[in-house]
Amino acid sequence: MSWKSRGTESSKSLVSKKWALLLCIGCFCGGMLFSNGMWTEPDAKDTPRTTNENGKLKIVSEGCTPKLDGKHESTDILGEVSRTHHAIQTLDKTISNLEMELAAARAAQESILNGSPISDDLKISEPITKRKYLMVVGINTAFSSRKRRDSVRSTWMPQGDKREKLEKEKGIIIRFVIGHSATSGGILDRAIEAEDKRHGDFLRLEHVEGYLELSAKTKTYFATAVALWDADFYVKVDDDVHVNIATLGATLMRHRSKPRVYIGCMKSGPVLAQKGVRYHEPEHWKFGEEGNRYFRHATGQLYAISKDLATYVSINQHVLHKYANEDVSLGSWFIGLDVEHIDDRRLCCGTPPDCEWKAQAGNVCVASFDWSCSGVCKSVERMKEVHRRCGEGENVLWSTAF
Repeated sequence: MSWKSRGTESSKSLVSKKWALLLCIGCFCGGMLFSNGMWTEPDAKDTPRTTNENGKLKIVSEGCTPKLDGKHESTDILGEVSRTHHAIQTLDKTISNLEMELAAARAAQESILNGSPISDDLKISEPITKRKYLMVVGINTAFSSRKRRDSVRSTWMPQGDKREKLEKEKGIIIRFVIGHSATSGGILDRAIEAEDKRHGDFLRLEHVEGYLELSAKTKTYFATAVALWDADFYVKVDDDVHVNIATLGATLMRHRSKPRVYIGCMKSGPVLAQKGVRYHEPEHWKFGEEGNRYFRHATGQLYAISKDLATYVSINQHVLHKYANEDVSLGSWFIGLDVEHIDDRRLCCGTPPDCEWKAQAGNVCVASFDWSCSGVCKSVERMKEVHRRCGEGENVLWSTAF
């Protein structure tokens, strides 16, 4: 083959490749134009319209969902959000109520399973007739305080049939509150069991007694009491304090409609950092620099809390922190809650002549004790005298309507 013929064939091959490339590019561009034309939205003027009954124009598009007016769509969304928010609030409230009921039921079940002594009449009647009470008064006591308990029984705490009448007619429960000894079933526990068999006025807790365990005992008391009795208020009082039951009930009645009520003689004493002194606070550093004072809380001789606060303590008892002093611990549990602190100085009157003068002036005290002793000094010997001079009188209790 000649050089001429070879050059001609090479030229034809080169031309063919160029035309093929141009043809491919042209096809690609044509396809793109065709695709854009297919996806172009129709002009609004070519779209059929119809008029609704309010005279507003509405676009009609077969097979497509009509677009809503912007204002109408916004209103619908806000309405839906409002309804959802209301539903969530209702659900939260329902869950909260169920949690409280569950906690109360669980506490009652644990008391039974753990063998916490509950009187026979409560075991039989409580689940059947869960009646409403005004208040449960828990008298904090110890194994060594038999004579103190007897002084209370002989003065302001009704006994026998009168105590039962107080529960049925006035809705007031009164019990001495005590746990168990470190050696369960020992001589101390047997002595309390014998005393309870005679008087039937104890509330036994699943708790090991000890002076440094008062904060834990307080939590257990409220959890146990709220599980056993449905009351408006739960009261804690020491066994060396004199109490006028009718005046206490009338005082609490004034706050019956309020939620989350914490009633007592409010104080905010100094945080004691020095070791060896009474009421020493090992965790004093949590309250700031040395010389600071505690937050506001009720003095420990007598205070009352409403049912929802007692239920709160019951539900959260395993995570509530315990400080060295029981009254400080209780106050700390309510710091972050929406709680109304009620400072009523009639809950911390002095012994005669202080409570006597106030009674003569028509301002009967709820509780009386000596600050120097954190209770009635020599209460075993003096409780009858305090009751005689400062007591409200037995007839007042039975004539008062709660």
